[in-house]
Amino acid sequence: MIARPRILCLGTRTWSKGFPPTQEALSDPPGLLAAGGDLAPDTLEAAYARGIFPWYSEDEPVLWWAPDPRAVIVPAELHVSTSLARSLRRSPWRVSLNRCFDAVVDACAAPRARQAGTWLSSEMRAAYSNLHARGRAHSLEVWWSETLVGGIYGVAQGAVFCGESMFSRVPNGSKVAMVALCARLVHWGYALLDCQVENQHLNSMGATCWPRSRFETLLTEAPGAGARAWQEDPFGGLVRA
Repeated sequence: MIARPRILCLGTRTWSKGFPPTQEALSDPPGLLAAGGDLAPDTLEAAYARGIFPWYSEDEPVLWWAPDPRAVIVPAELHVSTSLARSLRRSPWRVSLNRCFDAVVDACAAPRARQAGTWLSSEMRAAYSNLHARGRAHSLEVWWSETLVGGIYGVAQGAVFCGESMFSRVPNGSKVAMVALCARLVHWGYALLDCQVENQHLNSMGATCWPRSRFETLLTEAPGAGARAWQEDPFGGLVRA
């Protein structure tokens, strides 16, 4: 009989030793590294510093992931289609930073078409809200007049912004959020937008796959984006493609 690979369960005793090396992540399911532990702010900060993130359903323990390869976007290389560029010029989009973080997370957690549930449980939403209170998690909101129509949130880790989820209530709402976010990441000196796992939507906007080792090297070697980042909008609410 062939033994199935096993992952570390982060109980009270093992957690004191921290996460296992990311090289121990499984290939099936791809990137699964550990299970258990908690979502306390210190735990999450330790995880993101290593390129590890939580992702699980409500009927599962906390599952920790470090996929290889890693889907990323270099902010200055974001692809903006002709139709999207036209929409940016003709539509009265406005954006804000950290204006309503919890509302963005709640919108990202809302059920979507052809999706049975959400991975953003109340526990997860509270955990990211706590990181936001620490100044580590941030949101960018997209507005049509005074209506919130799109947004994205994530975690700042050095010169990498780890995008967690985005939503859209109108056509192009999430794409406008990506354009506005990348413009600001370039301005602030971020080197990378972490997308975690590739999908068709991200690939259409320029996402590529890096080896996990390359991504982790950038996490440890790249300088931070600066203390003033996210405190005020450098473009005054304009998208700035």
